[in-house]
Amino acid sequence: MTRRRRQLAVVSATAALAVAVTSALPGAAAAQAPTKAKGSGFLGEDSHHLDDLDTRTSRAQPSTEQKAAAAQTRSGNQRGAAPATVTWNRFGSAATITPAGTGATALATGLGKDPVAAARAYLVRQATVLGLTESDIDAMEHVTTNEIGGSSAVMFRQVVGGVPAGLDGLVVVAVEDGTARYLTSSLAPTRGAAVARTAAPKLTPEQALIRAAGNIGHKVSDVKRSAPSNARTADTGWTSLQAKGLLGDQQVKQVAVPVPGGAARTAYHVVTRAEQDEGYSVYVDAATGEVLARDGLVDHDSDNPRWSVFTSVPEVSQAPADTRVQWCWTTASGCSESVQNPASPLAWDVDPVTKMTTTTTSGNNATSGERWVAGGVVTPATQRSDRSYTYPFTGQWTKERCNPANYASPQRNDIDAATSNLFAMHNRMHDWSYQLGYTESAWNMQRDNLGKGGLGGDPELGYSQSGAKSGSRNNANQGTPPDGISGYSNMYLWQPLAGSFYAPCVDGDYDMSVIGHEYGHGISNRMAGGPDRGLSGLQAGAMGESWSDLMATEYLQEQGYVPFSSTATPMGAYVTGNADHGIRNYNFSKSPLNYSNVGYDQTGPQVHADGEIWSATHSDIRSAFITRYGGGDAELQKSCATGATKVEACPGNRRWIQLVFDAWLLMPSGAVSMTDARDAMLAADLLRFKGANQDLLWDAFAARGMGRGASSTSSADSAPIPSFESPYAKNATLTFNPSGDSGRPVTGAKVYVGEYTARSRPIADTDPATSLGSSFTTVPGTATYTVTAPGYAQKQFTFTAKPGQTRAMPVSLTTNLASTLAGATVTGAGTKVTAMTDGDEGTTATTGDAPTAAQKVFTIDLAGGRQVVRKVQVSALPEPGSAGRFQNLRQFKVWACDAKGRVSCAQDGDYREVFTSPADAFPGTAPRPVAPELKMREFDIPQTAATHLRIELVTNQCQGGPAFQGEQDDDPANATDCTTAYSGAQKIAVSEVQVLRR
Repeated sequence: MTRRRRQLAVVSATAALAVAVTSALPGAAAAQAPTKAKGSGFLGEDSHHLDDLDTRTSRAQPSTEQKAAAAQTRSGNQRGAAPATVTWNRFGSAATITPAGTGATALATGLGKDPVAAARAYLVRQATVLGLTESDIDAMEHVTTNEIGGSSAVMFRQVVGGVPAGLDGLVVVAVEDGTARYLTSSLAPTRGAAVARTAAPKLTPEQALIRAAGNIGHKVSDVKRSAPSNARTADTGWTSLQAKGLLGDQQVKQVAVPVPGGAARTAYHVVTRAEQDEGYSVYVDAATGEVLARDGLVDHDSDNPRWSVFTSVPEVSQAPADTRVQWCWTTASGCSESVQNPASPLAWDVDPVTKMTTTTTSGNNATSGERWVAGGVVTPATQRSDRSYTYPFTGQWTKERCNPANYASPQRNDIDAATSNLFAMHNRMHDWSYQLGYTESAWNMQRDNLGKGGLGGDPELGYSQSGAKSGSRNNANQGTPPDGISGYSNMYLWQPLAGSFYAPCVDGDYDMSVIGHEYGHGISNRMAGGPDRGLSGLQAGAMGESWSDLMATEYLQEQGYVPFSSTATPMGAYVTGNADHGIRNYNFSKSPLNYSNVGYDQTGPQVHADGEIWSATHSDIRSAFITRYGGGDAELQKSCATGATKVEACPGNRRWIQLVFDAWLLMPSGAVSMTDARDAMLAADLLRFKGANQDLLWDAFAARGMGRGASSTSSADSAPIPSFESPYAKNATLTFNPSGDSGRPVTGAKVYVGEYTARSRPIADTDPATSLGSSFTTVPGTATYTVTAPGYAQKQFTFTAKPGQTRAMPVSLTTNLASTLAGATVTGAGTKVTAMTDGDEGTTATTGDAPTAAQKVFTIDLAGGRQVVRKVQVSALPEPGSAGRFQNLRQFKVWACDAKGRVSCAQDGDYREVFTSPADAFPGTAPRPVAPELKMREFDIPQTAATHLRIELVTNQCQGGPAFQGEQDDDPANATDCTTAYSGAQKIAVSEVQVLRR
């Protein structure tokens, strides 16, 4: 699905980036049973994908000289300079230099009219702050210039000891009419420090490839140089290699790698691919062979061609009708839309070299083909000399319920229709994003860049029904190597898999939310961080997933293919069969998440779930822009989408998505945190709209925990510090004041913003052992809060903060009679049994793998002796690694015993059943249970006097979920019934049981 990179969901198929396209069918292959999702794809689970790695873990501080120069910058005590704020990056150079004060837009004036010269002149003025010499700045390479409104975003690359930086070492200066407006950098100081070695590297490119392959777990041999199979220019420094054990061309280039607090290292940047859905950039020290860093790459009428397409998705039906429309290059009879536009000077099916039609699914922007065998040859759609790519669609995969016999049938599983649809959608995403700034100079994907900047030789490669015969299912992914090497996208068939994922029998090649999401990874990974490195780290990867969701939604709504609304179009609703939230935990326009919730999902910190935090934030921002600037009508939306109407006259949604694209050009590193990306978007608004929306942006970011005081140590930070304070709002100050049953203050209580506590960070507490404190500042409005305290039941409530007020936040807590901290005990067979009554929703108890009826019963000796009980609170949201999604609790019973006289509550017969939960107490739905369906829920039970309660775990999601039952396809090699075909079907997990008097 992303430059890495990242994948919507699931699996298989990455073949070499430069896979040859052939008109011959692949050799017959035996059908294999469908395989589970893996890789960092659409699903993002069961991953074999390696985490990003950066061994440069230290952080350098700026020198005394730099700090003194920064103080001068802050005061504006320089010729032609205005007061500015300086922040520092990990290398000890300036991370950002921004105008000081609300409404300020200038850093320095009198720099000259030429943007590149002006930007370099400003760098010279700030050389001391940056920790560089004037000669360092003179040696910098000009990478690109992109326009943001009236400003030019000029990017330079640092050259250290004669070697260009290949990892970090970038700076962007935004200038307009001789005025500098913004600076952001990943530069490393060189004043007083040694420079990179200039002697020849000790390792050869071949040896570097061997080291890189070993780092990703592959042993290679017979490494040899080869002519590149793409059209990458010969003077870019890349060496093409091939080796046994790797797929296709591997690319190696010598670079410098800055190191915090030390000399830069001469290294090799190795772009390597070994498996269908695997690709990495690995940076190998050229002297020692040490791996310094690793980033995952996987995060078309004879003169008027026409394509039959599903503009959004097919109808949801067991017998889908052919509801496609026809797109034509120019207006013609029978066509619903003309797709000719300036973003594609040539028709989609034209070879840019010969200027002749390819008569198939290949052109300047994209090449698409069937690849039924993982890693096998790629076959474009059947040639059409009349350029009428209107192949038949029968809906065979759906109608025949995933029957693998389809491949050998006359309809061939509608493969030509699927390939043509994928090809057309890739071209539409190319053209749509081009108008927003994803152009040649911003490193887009084209075979020929037509002299407009950037490197050619890298059209998007689309693989339809990828790995179908190899059993690949339930995913999509995008690999995005550096500029000049083709990106590639795998679309898969979808199918129900027992205890893993219950998808309908559909083809992902027809779901534009999935296709748009994957292509979106190609956009964000190319535009953010420069041409050679994409997004890296947890938070950057999470935003990559989010940006792809946001782009897919915006494209579909802006084009009118789904209803225009502030409500998001669910990602993968068609391929997952879930019209509410699709592949995600939430429809992001209806999400409770905020920055304090990083890691909230049962998977722990993870790019797909945590990306929903960024999506929810941007959903708020988009809605606020629409409120301020309107939504326009369909005609205006399309005029804006084609660039016919300037963005300054467009509806709010178009202004918002333009800022999303602009902000990427202000990120000189792909290893950005959410607060870094927030700052880039604020800067983009200063450049594009002269700061007209600073209030709107700050208020929206603050409401989701990314306010003025929010911070992260790095992109990898899984516990960032939230802040709900906006510099543009009349913030309220609240003091958390919890009390217990007796009315006395409760010590050790924590209050969280939102609905999640496990792995979340509180905003205030009453624990004297922490430095957090009981007061916090927030933007005004009504918010949901959740409170935990030792020995007390978790409590959720809403609270309204009024503008500018200072007030107490009183909260009345109730003793948790099941809490071990309050004096209760819990017994029973299983793993970590006491975890179910420890007051922590982030810890989990489980039964054995095959428990007897008695082993699914847990006895709680209530705190304080005999009690009158009226409620229980139960959570099935497990801690990471404790249980699979389908093993989480679905239904339970409560039994009671009152110990008195001869009744000791030691015998089964002492207990009577007092409550049976609904069968769907935790209502997991297809395609899989998700966090909102599993987290803490409250249940009223009949008023019961008892000294002991028993909790009986009746069913898990697998046993009790109707959507996971029975045989759901006609694939003889694939049993789908969860109870009988899933090896973990008997185990049941529960995270918390709380017992309340009221």
